[in-house]
Amino acid sequence: MTTDRRSAHILDVLITEFGDSIRRDPAAFRRKFRKMAASPFAFYRGSASLFYADMTGAFADDSFLDCQTRRVWIHGDLHAENFGTYMNASGVLVFNVNDFDEAYVGPYVWDLKRFVASVALIGYAKALSDAVIGELVTVFAHAYLTELTGISEGGDDAIGSLTLETTTGVLHRVLQVARLNTRVALLDVETTIDDFDRRFAALEGRHPVDEETRHAVEAAFREYLTTLPSVSEVEHKIKDFALRTGVGIGSAGLPSYNMLLEGHTQALENDVILYMKQAQVPAVARYIDDEKVRAYFKHQGHRTAESQRALQAYADPWLGYTTLNGVGQLVAEVSPYSADLDWGDVNEPDELASVVRDLGRAVARMHSVADDESSHDLVDFSTEDAIVNVIVGDTGGFTAMLVDFAHRYGAQARTDHRLFVDLFRNGLLPGL
Repeated sequence: MTTDRRSAHILDVLITEFGDSIRRDPAAFRRKFRKMAASPFAFYRGSASLFYADMTGAFADDSFLDCQTRRVWIHGDLHAENFGTYMNASGVLVFNVNDFDEAYVGPYVWDLKRFVASVALIGYAKALSDAVIGELVTVFAHAYLTELTGISEGGDDAIGSLTLETTTGVLHRVLQVARLNTRVALLDVETTIDDFDRRFAALEGRHPVDEETRHAVEAAFREYLTTLPSVSEVEHKIKDFALRTGVGIGSAGLPSYNMLLEGHTQALENDVILYMKQAQVPAVARYIDDEKVRAYFKHQGHRTAESQRALQAYADPWLGYTTLNGVGQLVAEVSPYSADLDWGDVNEPDELASVVRDLGRAVARMHSVADDESSHDLVDFSTEDAIVNVIVGDTGGFTAMLVDFAHRYGAQARTDHRLFVDLFRNGLLPGL
């Protein structure tokens, strides 16, 4: 494809994906696109729609896919920075995939390809050779397949969840840092004490809500409670509301509301902060024509919450969904125990290999959770068995496929970043 045709393709995909949102809030998208312009990786993070257009276009490939493995619950935006810690419903700190806003049902290899291309971009930014990048992708592929095979066979080869007990090195340090976090410390940053009770503190990007909005959010909150396991009456009390703007590169222009709850006791250190944010159509959904999948979800908030519950064992007990002004919303806790992997601290090939090996295991566990053994009936077969069966006998070919894709799409993303920057700075993105 010529440079001009590729630029036109990028423009067409981005306007199709973001055009209506740009018209609603052009300033938010100028900020989003400036962030995307900062580096090839930042561009890649913000352009999942372009990736999926390529998965069904210029980079389409049916290798290691069959009828079942085209219908696996996938993360939808599995790049290297969508991993971090959370406290699961059993009280265990886990390092795992996070941010399920783009989750859907589709070909499992799309998750793997999106991840390995992000590894190639990180490796290039760290001046690693193609050979070293290929080795990292190989480590990821082998770890993914080994863990998935161990789960399928039910033996001792599966490592299990990435916790303080099962990790070493970089990921173990991330979990240790998360363990130092406290609810009180989060509340001290986000709130203030006024007349012997907590209220939201005045922070940049946080605004008070008017009475009409407050009533609408309260009604949405009552609907949300019906999607949760049982919680005590004291936890139903909302102490304060706030509007958040400018939250995240993927949520440009979308309002998000914070709610401060009493917590499970009246002690101020147990207060809980929830967020309620508008859920969007996942980029991958535009490229999957499956009415059964589409009809399964009540709205995008339901899709996002159900996807996270399906893909993340023992998910946040506050995770739920609702509607606000007829639009689907995701609701979850602002967790005090969240810590992200900082790739800036991981530079040497041995350290990088250790990290991507663990991430391969995490992805395998994610793909294995949402199947016939879960409480969700959208995927009604054993995903680990199906994926292992489609790869068995050609592990070398499977690994080579991912290595080749990582190199080719990493190079494509670097080129696309340059073309995107030229489109943006020369005023060729409509509405901006």
